[in-house]
Amino acid sequence: MDSLNANGNNTREFCNIQYKHFVAPFGELYCNPVWDSYLCWPPTKASTTTKQRCPFVDGFDTTKSVEKKCGYNGRWEAQNGTNMNEDLFIGWANYTTCLTPEMLWLHYRVYNNNVEGEMKMEIAEKTRTLEFVGLSISLVALLASLVIFCRFRSLRNTRTRIHKNLFVAMVVQVLIRLMLYIDFAIYRRKPHGAQRGIGNTPVLCEASYVLLEYVKTAMFMWMFIEGLFLHNMVTVTIFQETSYYRMYRFVGWGCPVLMTSAWALVMAFYYHPKSKFLRCWSGYNLSSYFWILEGPRFAVILLNFLFLLNIIRVLVVKLRQSHTSEIEQVLKAVRAAVVLLPLLGITNVLFMIEAPLDNVNKFAVWSYSTHFLRSFQGLFIATLYCFLNGEVRLALDKTIAVYLSLRGGDLQTRRQSTFIGCQPQRVTSVIEVEEEETRPTELLRLCFRGGNIPPPSQSVEIQEQRDEKGECALSRERGSSGAGNGERK
Repeated sequence: MDSLNANGNNTREFCNIQYKHFVAPFGELYCNPVWDSYLCWPPTKASTTTKQRCPFVDGFDTTKSVEKKCGYNGRWEAQNGTNMNEDLFIGWANYTTCLTPEMLWLHYRVYNNNVEGEMKMEIAEKTRTLEFVGLSISLVALLASLVIFCRFRSLRNTRTRIHKNLFVAMVVQVLIRLMLYIDFAIYRRKPHGAQRGIGNTPVLCEASYVLLEYVKTAMFMWMFIEGLFLHNMVTVTIFQETSYYRMYRFVGWGCPVLMTSAWALVMAFYYHPKSKFLRCWSGYNLSSYFWILEGPRFAVILLNFLFLLNIIRVLVVKLRQSHTSEIEQVLKAVRAAVVLLPLLGITNVLFMIEAPLDNVNKFAVWSYSTHFLRSFQGLFIATLYCFLNGEVRLALDKTIAVYLSLRGGDLQTRRQSTFIGCQPQRVTSVIEVEEEETRPTELLRLCFRGGNIPPPSQSVEIQEQRDEKGECALSRERGSSGAGNGERK
């Protein structure tokens, strides 16, 4: 029996309705119709094999077929070819024939041992949870950094512009990853029923992967620009940082368009043979064509590593000229290297190393370390180059100080207005004049620290001394005028 329709029999409900009234011919044995969470297998005559199109599932080639054998006793055969006596036993179908070459290679590496294969899958599940948490935290940190960089005019320079472009690429990448992970968790894990979502909508799924790889490549290119800019600032004597920003934007956003377009065209021809069955690009990162993107990314990491070595060399030379100790030189060089590693993207080289699937312990170490570094990379970069940045902290301190000063002034004004309501009009006018004189002085003192403006207490004392001098002078004038009048009399 050959039923090659993979679109109409992909639900349990269809399977129950379709063969609800089936009755085996008299004197013949048939296997019962079953649903195995992928396909509905029709009633099959004993000692025969039925065949169907592979279902529309990630990693499956829908142009291939999968077989299921009914045993001689009217029971579906198990994996080892034995027959089961239970009527409800659904049997076994070898779906590995549906896998694409890349997914089949990965399947054999993971399940070379059934026990270790299950352990590896558990590690992958825990790693996905870790990655989801790290990406969420990184997203919040990156968005906060972008708000800070865009809010303060004092931070608008070429260096922070490069930071902002890198952060934007990382934010878009994190959003797409979270969207795909949520889609996978909600829709594509359903064992029964029609599957929906991004992963089962071919055009939307492929567009998501193309956009993901574009922003990922853009992130690497902006990391390269970060390394180039920092290298030039350290090593070049006369460097005009504003004159190259247009070139930076072209390299950061334009070059990834060319590379991603070339890769997408190749993948479109590779993953869409002449067939009416369309499928998403599952396992595309396992194909050799993925090096159209991975090659330039690896080159960026290599160049940034060379930049890092030269920056550390210049730093060590300057430290030696300042006659610092050897231990202090080593510590400062190591600190500089650790700070620059996430910004330059050098930690991403771990993802380009083939996963050690032959050993469970090695795979666990590789999986947890690489996914931790990648998922929390946004948090590390935002913390080091925004939250701990001296210019950013100074701008935040000034803003907070101004806010507290204005809030304190408003509170003092409200208190005075409450007191003034119970006083004569003359007192009110005096307080208003004093308030108008003191508030501008406080703002000037806040903006121009270290100037010659006296503090509020000192200004009040000076004013009191001036008032005392004025009263003395006035009394003298009155005394002299009184004495003159006496002489005249």
